[in-house]
Amino acid sequence: MSTTPAQLNAIIGEPEVVEDARAAETSAAWLQMKDAAIALRELQVKDGSIPGAHETAHAHVAAITAAIRALAPAFPHDAEYLAASITDFERWAAGGFGVPDFLDSLVAFQPQQHRVDGIRHLVIFPMYTQNGSPDRLVEALIVEAIWPEFIAELEAGDYGNKLFVSLRLIDFTPGYDTNSAVLFPETVAMREIPTFTWGAIFQDREAARYRRVVRAASEITKLDLPADATRMLDDQDLTEKTFVMWDIIHDRTHMRGDLPFDPFMIKQRMPYFLYSLEELRCDLTAFRESVAIQKRLSARDDLSAIEQQMCEHASLVQYAVIFDRIFRFAITGSRVRNYDGLGGQLLFAWLHQRGVLHWTDTQLTFDWPEVPDAVIALGDAIDELYWRSIDRPKKAHWLAAYELVRGVLAPNPASVWARGLSDDVLAGMPKGYTDEVLDDEFPLSMFFEALEKKMRPVIESTAGIRGSDE
Repeated sequence: MSTTPAQLNAIIGEPEVVEDARAAETSAAWLQMKDAAIALRELQVKDGSIPGAHETAHAHVAAITAAIRALAPAFPHDAEYLAASITDFERWAAGGFGVPDFLDSLVAFQPQQHRVDGIRHLVIFPMYTQNGSPDRLVEALIVEAIWPEFIAELEAGDYGNKLFVSLRLIDFTPGYDTNSAVLFPETVAMREIPTFTWGAIFQDREAARYRRVVRAASEITKLDLPADATRMLDDQDLTEKTFVMWDIIHDRTHMRGDLPFDPFMIKQRMPYFLYSLEELRCDLTAFRESVAIQKRLSARDDLSAIEQQMCEHASLVQYAVIFDRIFRFAITGSRVRNYDGLGGQLLFAWLHQRGVLHWTDTQLTFDWPEVPDAVIALGDAIDELYWRSIDRPKKAHWLAAYELVRGVLAPNPASVWARGLSDDVLAGMPKGYTDEVLDDEFPLSMFFEALEKKMRPVIESTAGIRGSDE
């Protein structure tokens, strides 16, 4: 494909300098960057390289770098990163558009150093997006930090997490017009893996999905929501801050506790129910800690304004964990090794079997005073599994974890694990164990089968959602 000089100038453009980040998403520079990134994506293949149409690709890269230069004054805190990004794009183009390498600009991007409520970042990388695109395509975003005072106080105290970054989506390219709600450095195309210093979650997307899904699910199940839980459905800002508190405790939990394995389970291939238990463990720790914070602060009558907010959101985190897990996680995504879905099913069944959740006369009810102890008991059961597994071989840990899950959920009738693995598998390599796990080892219960059919359009409608949509 060839590009005429007139077309080239039209693509590149020279947008006016943008000096206010609050106006960035409506500026000509941002629109030029976004259009060029989308056009460049169409030329890329799975690994991010561009096998042909290099003249056109050069024009799009020139448009992107011109836009970065125009937008950079609005993001002075990102000056080093944006300069490195221009260099990475120009080097990629000069090298013939092979597999992109944006390590230098990634290392220069340090959003965890600017955790100030409302501060914005311009972000552009070739990357894949979790729960979005599996291909390393160019993505451009404008994002905004969510960092209220009570979160800063929590992080400075007992819940330190220097890597945690909380963001709000302002505008984005198609890889984020999906279910992706994270920005992780490991997704970026780069020549080597550095020490990662941050990880970001889009709490506005999580909050907006939660509000839409829980509102619909509570109507379908005729659940009479507590007043505080109802307030979250009516208030995006309140829900966003609640999710920040949940996620900052969840995120740090991956690195804490009696862990029988690499906390993030990186580069490990294991049965997916192990991932279910790890993610659920972190959520239930956030629940447990929120109960403790609420109890401690509620016992005092001299709370500061920040402590009052902390206490309020600690109560709301408990509702968020329960309702997001049972109403959204359990029925979102495919039934192929859906570890978050399994965790949601497990929590629902655990509460039901302990008599604090009831599905009677086609209405869902909770015995709220007894719910915290029941939820914490599930967290204790997972913690006990982990503690014992420090002294177990890996395969024995897997078997024990399976027994914990099957003690609550009914396995697939065709399950080899449920019938008992053969001696050959038991004596063999761990891969044999994993290969015998069915894609849907623990199918949906009849309750969730019925709920999923009614909720499917609602859940599908949340793809690409952001806080401003609610």
